[in-house]
Amino acid sequence: MTDSYKARTTLSVNGRPHTIWSFGALPAEKVARLPYSLKILLENLLRFEDGVNVTRADIDALLAWDAKATPAHEISFTPARVIMQDFTGVPCVVDLAAMRDAIKRLGGNPERVNPLAPAELVIDHSVQVDEYGTAQALADNNRIEFERNGERYSFLRWGQSAFRNFKVVPPNTGIVHQVNLEFLGRVIFAKDAEAGSSMAPEAYPDTVVGTDSHTTMINGLGVLGWGVGGIEAEAAMLGQPVTMLIPQVIGFKLSGTLPAGTTATDLVLTVTEMLRKKGVVDKFVEFFGDGLASLPLADRATIGNMSPEFGSTCAIFPIDEETIRYLKLSGRPAEQVELVEAYAKAQGMWRVNGQKAADYTDVLELDLATVEPSLAGPSRPQDRVPLKSAKTAYQAAFKKQADERAKKNPAATGASTAVVGKQSFEVRDGAVLIAAITSCTNTSNPYVLIAAGLVARNARRVGLNSKPWVKTSLAPGSRVVTDYLTAAGLLDELAGIGFNLVGYGCTTCIGNSGPLKSEISAAVRAGDVIGCSVLSGNRNFDGRVHPEVKQNYLA
Repeated sequence: MTDSYKARTTLSVNGRPHTIWSFGALPAEKVARLPYSLKILLENLLRFEDGVNVTRADIDALLAWDAKATPAHEISFTPARVIMQDFTGVPCVVDLAAMRDAIKRLGGNPERVNPLAPAELVIDHSVQVDEYGTAQALADNNRIEFERNGERYSFLRWGQSAFRNFKVVPPNTGIVHQVNLEFLGRVIFAKDAEAGSSMAPEAYPDTVVGTDSHTTMINGLGVLGWGVGGIEAEAAMLGQPVTMLIPQVIGFKLSGTLPAGTTATDLVLTVTEMLRKKGVVDKFVEFFGDGLASLPLADRATIGNMSPEFGSTCAIFPIDEETIRYLKLSGRPAEQVELVEAYAKAQGMWRVNGQKAADYTDVLELDLATVEPSLAGPSRPQDRVPLKSAKTAYQAAFKKQADERAKKNPAATGASTAVVGKQSFEVRDGAVLIAAITSCTNTSNPYVLIAAGLVARNARRVGLNSKPWVKTSLAPGSRVVTDYLTAAGLLDELAGIGFNLVGYGCTTCIGNSGPLKSEISAAVRAGDVIGCSVLSGNRNFDGRVHPEVKQNYLA
């Protein structure tokens, strides 16, 4: 450790000393103008300065950051931890196992091979909606999931007990990003000093790279993180830094409050449309402004989640009173909550209303009061459609698809009869074939989930139910969701109109929607039906949700 700025000092939190790398040792005017996200990178450079991977010149380059300049200075960023989901994370664990095997063949001790950075893997991408619409759907889908993935799950269970610094969150628990938000995210790390060291426990910002693009959901909690490839994740697990150019940072100023009748989904679709139009690829996006005071943590996480859809590296929110409220709400230890607040305030990383804005490469502004009920589709998340215009937008999209169908299949009727059990009905163009409450984007948000439950309750009261050709599913992001829906008396209301619990994990949003009923599928093919899905997800590209569903709307 070089510490050329002599930044290492002690922060006392309720009488407990912590070693920190203080910005107080740096030129105050240079630090003050930096965006929140770059302050996190700055601290990382201070802590890892060694004269080789991180030099004084790297720190000075960040302090001298020119918001308008094209990125040119490369730095080494060392994330605090790694998070993985089972599809993309398993190869990382396989490689660790292979390293142990190689060490053993060479006569060494294989148990010396372990992740150096904390690594956590959440099994969430393997559940599929095979069964739905019944009280047994959850149990049936879980059974099928274990039958399909038994060998893989046995391997991961071995890995959890074999490796130090590696944890596995088992199947049927929740979606990786919501588990990260509710349980794994530290915001500020407190790491015990190494044996024999006289240093107090180190305190530093939680940072993370993940093997899933929507790792950015944790940005809503003030944690800097984004998705990377498997090789980068493995390198980070083994203590290697991620090399990156000091990025440009787009500021997104929020003011006002959301009007009644709008949700975080409407907000995030509006933000996605704006940022996609702006062009933010390879840039950080950072939210600021007094509008944050009215934005719950769940809404912030919804916005952070869709960073890949608008193309930025991250979409981060600063630490403030709402961060603290959420940490308490989600059951974090009091000592952890106290450390987060004390550290953020000591380092000038705490947001308050009316504070001077940092320097940004460019700034977009949105008055939350102007957000209106929306959906997005039929095939791109940035194609926002105001709800009031949904009919005309659908008709325009349908006409284009129908014209293409007429050229390829002149005999197509766009309709066909299906018989399911004792019911006979026509499946025709425009039919909603899949309706799914799914995905990390929205199922982490109690406001939209409670709203869905209330809609279900009111629908039942007036005798409305889902049509027999609709595949309905409820796949929450964590068990916390079913706890509060049950406590509110709304889980049964959702089940009453067909939205039975089908599993905890990524389902419809990643194409794990499962097959349509064979009779429905046959009718779709017979009439070359242009059907639709409506899902609370983040991606609706052609063929992603289901190969037989031609239009897909996020809502």
